[in-house]
Amino acid sequence: MSKTARLDPHVVLTEQYSNAVLYASTLHRAQTRKGNDIAYMAHLLGVSSLVLEARGDEDQAIAALLHDAAEDQGGQPTLDAIAVKFGDRVSRIVGACSDSLAEDRAMKESWLVRKTHHISKLAVTDDDVIIVAMADKVHNARAIVSDLSIHGPKTWQKFNASREQILWYYTSNLLVAQERRAPRFLVDALERALAEMSDFPDTE
Repeated sequence: MSKTARLDPHVVLTEQYSNAVLYASTLHRAQTRKGNDIAYMAHLLGVSSLVLEARGDEDQAIAALLHDAAEDQGGQPTLDAIAVKFGDRVSRIVGACSDSLAEDRAMKESWLVRKTHHISKLAVTDDDVIIVAMADKVHNARAIVSDLSIHGPKTWQKFNASREQILWYYTSNLLVAQERRAPRFLVDALERALAEMSDFPDTE
């Protein structure tokens, strides 16, 4: 009886990845997922896992861990620190995944303005950004579906946008993913999550 040959990993994660996990956990340690008490690191680790499953490289996996760091924890100065700690490529991906680099959250533009601009930016961004951005969308969309399954339509109330706007946003990201030829694994996952999300109405 023959044994299955052991395959080498497509990427070997180095100490830099471990450093990124520690840095992300330090930045986000007091942050939770929107509308619940789940530690925010669960999202960041989930996105990084999706990037690796889609055969991303170490820089992309690190950028996935840090994709919300500048947007949520300090704006441009945090992005500058990421460039110093993890290199220009990681910093560039994180910047492209951010819908705001304002240091003060109160100075951010409205949800619709930020998301419209973000979608336009993703449509023309570098290829190595797309895998990270779409892994983020997949993980967020799956989380919404999970919350809807548990809590029902009242889940929509936790967002700074209506159900229709949320569906528009994820539909727009799916179109970008398809047009930019994102990994099939991520495109299919986003399409499935969006279909499930769409099944839930505004009210009971």
